[in-house]
Amino acid sequence: MVPKKKGLIVTISSSGGISHFFSVAYCVGKTACDRMAADMAHNLADSNVCSISLWPGAVKTELIMQVAPDAMRKHFEAGETIEFSGKCVVALATDPKLMEKTGHILNTMDLAKEYNLFDEDGSQPHSELITKHRKYLDATNKVRAPQTH
Repeated sequence: MVPKKKGLIVTISSSGGISHFFSVAYCVGKTACDRMAADMAHNLADSNVCSISLWPGAVKTELIMQVAPDAMRKHFEAGETIEFSGKCVVALATDPKLMEKTGHILNTMDLAKEYNLFDEDGSQPHSELITKHRKYLDATNKVRAPQTH
């Protein structure tokens, strides 16, 4: 990517980076993913390689649907398909203004609205947690992301 001066690196993270979810190890790992994506963006900015951290909402993976306790499974049943993150990545990769997003934490709910994306059932994801933490996300992106021209 660096020699070609073009590329997109997507680190999959989650709102576990700002809110307790599952376990300490899970949350610390997601926080590290977010920070790694931002720091890579600084190192790659002159190479025109974009690095972002992507936060899907609740994703109804096969594993979650098989092993999650009933109370948790209800939350994930209304979640995104595994394909939806892929749609978001394709939209990002084809965005001519992609470098404006480098170093940012992006979530599938906002990307669905920005790029007019829909999941397999025709829905767009919604996350109360993202809405609740909007100011934190905006402030974090402003502080961590490289300043683009």
